[in-house]
Amino acid sequence: MSLREKFTGTGIAIVTPFHANGTIDWESFKKLIEFWITGKVEYLVVLGTTGESATVHGDDKHQVFSFVNKEVGGRLPLVAGIGGYDTNEVLNGFEKFDLTGYDAILSVSPYYNKPNQEGLYQYYKALNNHAPLPIIMYNVPSRTGQNITAETQLRIARECKNVFATKEASGNFDQVMQIVKYKPAEFMVISGDDGIALPMIALGAEGVTSVVANAYPKGFSDMIRLCLQGKFTEARELHYRYIDIIQSMFAEGSPSGVKAYLSELGLCQNTFRSPVWPVSNLHHKKIKELMKEESKF
Repeated sequence: MSLREKFTGTGIAIVTPFHANGTIDWESFKKLIEFWITGKVEYLVVLGTTGESATVHGDDKHQVFSFVNKEVGGRLPLVAGIGGYDTNEVLNGFEKFDLTGYDAILSVSPYYNKPNQEGLYQYYKALNNHAPLPIIMYNVPSRTGQNITAETQLRIARECKNVFATKEASGNFDQVMQIVKYKPAEFMVISGDDGIALPMIALGAEGVTSVVANAYPKGFSDMIRLCLQGKFTEARELHYRYIDIIQSMFAEGSPSGVKAYLSELGLCQNTFRSPVWPVSNLHHKKIKELMKEESKF
């Protein structure tokens, strides 16, 4: 199966479930994996932002990568989240983590130190030259503080052949169109934002790496498949079915919102590693109301 076949459609940026004391809840993790696979999504992204990668380190990270690979057992393609703001540390991660069973690496652009465009290019060039697997670059300026411009992304796409896709979450449609129009034919554009996945696919994106699909894998992946088939009238109905839910998942931070949903579904506890914190009681009440409305469909 080609990379395009593996990563067209809906991927989930999966949560990492914890016990109240902060240890990983392996039993809930197993239950979640079966829920996602039953929901017929196309792939899973392990230890991205939604997986609280910023607070999962060392042995925990090793164990999560290995556990997900073992439980999935080849039933879905897997992507390992390995990124950061220190290029050498990211490269060391490529060497020390066991990526058996994984098909690609998702690497967010460097955050906090805000490199210029040349620095961003050199970061992905270094990853390109040393990565053991194909790479998806991840542009999310709302979190990193720095946008990878269309010009820089296209330069990476042309010159760094191991970087086969971009997860684009800038929300800038002019930028998206420039990338889609001028990218190499084999290079993939993937939406990094659930709320605008439909219009991004209309512009030429090939799917989404989703947060909402953690809780609604079947319905949301059905919507994405309709978009990819050009059935936008049908897809639009599902888009508007989930749009308020999507907004509620980010209103008080992510993954705080999505774990509130998953806890109400009985799939994991509403617990995090500090400084991530549960949504407010008032917002949690709103989430329960939205879930009640969605269950009527």
